Amino acid sequence: MSDYLPVEVIIDILKWLPVKSVVKFRSVCKTWNSLICDPSFVSAHCQAYLSRPPNNTPLLLIISFSVNGKDKYSLHYDNDVFDELKKLQYPVFDSIWSPMYFGSCNGLVCLGSYAHNPMRFVFWNPSIQKYISLPQPDICCIDYASRLNSAFGFGFGFDSRTNDYKILTVRFDKANHLIQPSLFSLRENCWTMVVAIAPNYEFDDETSMTFVNGAVHWLGYQRRNSDGFKFNYTILGFDLSAEEFFEISFPESFTCLPDMELSTMKYGQSSIAVVKLGWEDGELLEMWVMKEYGVVESWTKVLALYMGDRSELFPRVLGFRNNGEVLLQVDEGEMAPLDLNRQLIKPHGVKIGEYFLSVESYMESLVLLDKAIGVCSVSDANHVIDSTGRRVKRHRTVLKKDWGGLHELWLMDEYGVIEPWTKLIEPHGAKVGESLVLLDKGADVRSVSYANHAIDSNVSDEPSGGE
Repeated sequence: MSDYLPVEVIIDILKWLPVKSVVKFRSVCKTWNSLICDPSFVSAHCQAYLSRPPNNTPLLLIISFSVNGKDKYSLHYDNDVFDELKKLQYPVFDSIWSPMYFGSCNGLVCLGSYAHNPMRFVFWNPSIQKYISLPQPDICCIDYASRLNSAFGFGFGFDSRTNDYKILTVRFDKANHLIQPSLFSLRENCWTMVVAIAPNYEFDDETSMTFVNGAVHWLGYQRRNSDGFKFNYTILGFDLSAEEFFEISFPESFTCLPDMELSTMKYGQSSIAVVKLGWEDGELLEMWVMKEYGVVESWTKVLALYMGDRSELFPRVLGFRNNGEVLLQVDEGEMAPLDLNRQLIKPHGVKIGEYFLSVESYMESLVLLDKAIGVCSVSDANHVIDSTGRRVKRHRTVLKKDWGGLHELWLMDEYGVIEPWTKLIEPHGAKVGESLVLLDKGADVRSVSYANHAIDSNVSDEPSGGE
């Protein structure tokens, strides 16, 4: 077909097709593969997706947080029962904990590891199961004592002017009341210090920002000198194109008690909402939306829920559906829609996960398909991201209980998952007060000594030395 159809016509056809189909067409010929992996086509396909009429069922990216540190990511249809489209395998850091989620934009997801120093980030596209590890940010290379006295905020979004995906990290030094912002550009593949002066507001640690209208937003506040309570809340913003900070004020009727929890989220396609959760003679949940972005007078309270006691799990706002309904978590791992016009919650929720949930609208895209260097496949479960951000071979972890001449070996067969721990050797006559030692975390283990006898533990099923 490419022999008698102009390239422009082929592009115009392909850009309207689903991601799964386009990826398959890469194998048609070298010309099509080059065309589909071209940055201009990736952008055209993304714009076509955003401009198409909403006749298809939209998607939701749902994260089910687990108490054992092994979170679950999945794509669901935004329908009445939230049917699951597919489970997702995500990039794994060399930690027993799952990576933190910092948002998604145009099908690209930003994940990070907060447990490491320095912190590490990856951009991941679940649609094509590709990811890229980012360089380490200098702003997060601080000692343990300094980290305890700091708060970090993370924002992820898209700069439409330069067709670039960016991360904003903001560190608040509580001791010196200093704000240190840093910006990563995927286009430039580097971090730079932001020269613009940030408004001097404190914010909570591990603050996740909301991307709307080309800017990331988060909640800032000041503290009273008399009692240290938070007050004078405001929304702080950072324009990813202009690289400038700004503030969005609340109306006078927006009042907060000292112990209230506030969070931001996206409202519609181009504005922002704020959720208040607090306790005043009962539990109180409020939601305010800015109906016209940037206009203070357009702030409107659209939801107020009250519960007299804490005998039941109070609903938690997860986000908005494409039809405008609010998604609430009404029980552990269970969510239900709320109609704002009628102020009614669907009587029976849908069980999605086991614990807390995070929900966000998602669009499939080809982003990262145009990156030839540094992009890895998530499907290779034998690799993890190490402390330098490199993709390295994953090794099963073995713990040894040492009783002098007697050993007990435990094997973590699936990295980061608690359930697959398996006891390999059972000692007899063990002493009290044994110590746990990490026997192996990076090299192959073939045999161990037990009661002065060599036993082949068969820990590794690969040749010694690995890659």
